[in-house]
Amino acid sequence: MTSSPAVRELQRDLEAQANALGKIQKDIAKNHQVRKQYTIQLGENELVLKELELLSEDANVYKMIGPVLVKQDLAEANANVKKRIEYISGELKRLDGTLKDLEDKQNSKKDSILKLQQKMQVVQAGKTKS
Repeated sequence: MTSSPAVRELQRDLEAQANALGKIQKDIAKNHQVRKQYTIQLGENELVLKELELLSEDANVYKMIGPVLVKQDLAEANANVKKRIEYISGELKRLDGTLKDLEDKQNSKKDSILKLQQKMQVVQAGKTKS
């Protein structure tokens, strides 16, 4: 039993849509992984900031640069950590926006795949009747 050109065309469309959906799902997984790393970094930096706030003004603060500890001003260390927290928070917001877009695309692809499958069933049901 040979399939009609309409069915073959629908199968090609369905395969293309499924491939596109797979790519979107990979992008979502990658986004989640990056978001997880940023969330961990944010927690670490917030912890460092709390520790820095406990120090007195004349406390010695050191920053690791490669294998060397370099003395750093407490105010400068505070400013650097706050700036890092601000940057990470911004990246998390950006990733959330990207994730929402990807999820919307995923839902749209799922809908179009479902419609193609229904259309294919209708075409195949029409073939069996004739």
